[in-house]
Amino acid sequence: MRKSTKNIFAKAVVVLILVIIGSGVWQYYIEWREDSFDNEILSASAKYNVEPALIKAVIWRESKFNPNAIGKKGEIGLMQIMPTTARDWAEAQKLGMFAFSDLFNPEKNVVCGAWYLKKLLSRYQNTDNPIPYALADYNAGRGNVLKWMQGPATTNSQQFIEQIKFSSTKHYVLSVVERCNHYRAKWQPPKNQSLAKD
Repeated sequence: MRKSTKNIFAKAVVVLILVIIGSGVWQYYIEWREDSFDNEILSASAKYNVEPALIKAVIWRESKFNPNAIGKKGEIGLMQIMPTTARDWAEAQKLGMFAFSDLFNPEKNVVCGAWYLKKLLSRYQNTDNPIPYALADYNAGRGNVLKWMQGPATTNSQQFIEQIKFSSTKHYVLSVVERCNHYRAKWQPPKNQSLAKD
């Protein structure tokens, strides 16, 4: 081999090694970030009796585990809490000194989000699986969910998913359910905890 060919080959090997190392570091960072709020998730799960895998899946979809995330409509934090939801939660919990910006605190954000998920899951207990209904409500609002709950979709979650008219909401529901199933492999709910079925 000529000297220039050897240099090109050596540089290519160095670049390849750096890419491999970089992707390994990036994968480690992603896994670390994904697990960095597990204590907050488990605590909120126990407080409101909401499946931890579901809470974590919502966080994954809403903010990709960024506690400082701010949405286009003013949602903030890990679970992208809206101001009206935060006010409802603060009133229900009788929090006198509460500011919306408090929800940048991961613990408060996850507790508020778990409270809201519990509220939504409770709305749809007369269905075969309240999770898709609650997720659609979380994403698109109750008014839209009520429009999509027609005929068999009133109680059949598979029919309901097919009735969802917003492709972004349908994708949201399906991706969160899929991610929830992924996280269930990690967390087996305590036997005394009755969780929403999937």
